Amino acid sequence: MRAVAEQVAAEAAEHLRGLPAPHDDGVTTKSSPTDVVTASDASVERFVRDRLAQLRPGEPVYGEEGAGDAAAARWVVDPIDGTVNYLYGLPWYGISIAAVLDGEGVAGAVSEPASGRLWSAGRGLGATLDGRPLRAAATTELGQSLVGTGFAYRAERRARQARMVAAMLPEVRDVRRAGAASLDLCAVAAGWLDGYLEHGCNWWDWAAGALIATEAGAVVHVAGSPGVRGPVDGDALGADVTLAAAPGVAADLAALARRSGADTV
Repeated sequence: MRAVAEQVAAEAAEHLRGLPAPHDDGVTTKSSPTDVVTASDASVERFVRDRLAQLRPGEPVYGEEGAGDAAAARWVVDPIDGTVNYLYGLPWYGISIAAVLDGEGVAGAVSEPASGRLWSAGRGLGATLDGRPLRAAATTELGQSLVGTGFAYRAERRARQARMVAAMLPEVRDVRRAGAASLDLCAVAAGWLDGYLEHGCNWWDWAAGALIATEAGAVVHVAGSPGVRGPVDGDALGADVTLAAAPGVAADLAALARRSGADTV
């Protein structure tokens, strides 16, 4: 299943590279005027669904654009995670494909069409970037940690998230907001980020990336959705929080988020 996820993610990246650049007349919105969907999102998801139907016939797919039955899903797909980046020509976007069994991730891959990189993991088999093993950072000091985050599409929630991040900022090295949850989780797996915290992610956003981070040794907590659970007590972090961090700073990052009002976001 890991090999299938890798194959389809890589093929989907090639498919996306062959599509025309997005234009305003091919863009629609979903939950808010800033929550965009391009024609490419739909095209990539159709491609992925078709390939999975060929390679794993009869296995249900749950995807961001085509949805499906989450309870029955064997594959969870985000055709373009970071659509706003893609729309603006920024390279930080990915295609996320995860295989699940009884709601738990067992394999997954995230491809980066702009760079050609391919991240993947299998349950109990470790995580890799282009075939090279990944390991989360050895950081033990929260004050020296680089932390990733993200913001919601709705303005009122972004304001609450901004207040939380403002309270956290003096107590970490710095904060990054790249705009693609799957790749932020992969960055934790690679040690490029020491931690990542975001509210409001959906299952397709983190299904593959959370497994990749977990298999690289990161502490991962995902609340409010089926899938990954970790040793961090996330009860006071909010009902839909995603947290991934190097083991040496995970508890301190969670505590800082609580002090900074994570439960009000």
